[in-house]
Amino acid sequence: MKEITVLSGKGGAGKTSITAALASLAQNAVFCDNDVDASDLHLILKPEIKETHQFDSGSLAFINQETCTKCRTCQDVCRFEAIFTNNDGSPEVNPLQCEGCRLCERLCPADAIQTHQNLNNNWYVSYTRFGAMVHAKMGVGEENSGKLVTRIREKAREIALENKADFVLNDGPPGIGCTAISSITGTNAVLLVIEPTVSGLHDAKRLVELVNSFQVPICAIINKYDINTEFTATVESYLKENKIVLVGKIPFSKMFVESILVEKSLIEFAPNHPISLNLKSIWKMIRQLLISKTCFQ
Repeated sequence: MKEITVLSGKGGAGKTSITAALASLAQNAVFCDNDVDASDLHLILKPEIKETHQFDSGSLAFINQETCTKCRTCQDVCRFEAIFTNNDGSPEVNPLQCEGCRLCERLCPADAIQTHQNLNNNWYVSYTRFGAMVHAKMGVGEENSGKLVTRIREKAREIALENKADFVLNDGPPGIGCTAISSITGTNAVLLVIEPTVSGLHDAKRLVELVNSFQVPICAIINKYDINTEFTATVESYLKENKIVLVGKIPFSKMFVESILVEKSLIEFAPNHPISLNLKSIWKMIRQLLISKTCFQ
């Protein structure tokens, strides 16, 4: 079983559309949406949820206003400035700033503060028309998204082993944050989706540096390559200089949007379109790289 994670240095590069297309080509695979903060692979794969699990993203302090003496000790000791005074002079916790350290709870002379586990997050085991899928939904401003990515990837691999699947295909998050780090750790390879723009290449370089630090092999797709063919050549030069295998180039096409509007991958929407045929060749090349003894070397 091989695991491949699709990543991009920035949002809008087309990562999820390409992942969905590959999902429709990958036979005997398990899919995992690692972009837990803003997941959208489900919009195309339309998963049918079979299991729902809560995820503890940390702790959050609550102040009992009936017990509180308004001494403001909690406000004075909070290092995160998460406690403020409301209009009636009572201290109140800003849930977006509270780190759940429990210092205020321990020092409150009136025992008016309690810390509760924050369970405003869920992860799911689902089934799609292409196979099993693990995905999640986090509340706005919730913490420990990297930990959640690790949990759903573990479950995806567990299902893959049980079903003797050939691949786990992860739709990773954009950028180089905690969720990206959790998506890279332990994967067999990264498929980097780059758009030929200055910002696209700049952010891709940062991501390549991160992936290299984990010594994970990388291959790349240049998406929307024809919007700037001159800069596409610059991207190709960068990939060649850094010994990153370019598995394909995909032109800009409104058909990606049209397929998403009807909740289909491009492969399903237009199976004989030149871009679909190109994607089929790309997936074939990725498979060969993954199963070869030399991998991406």
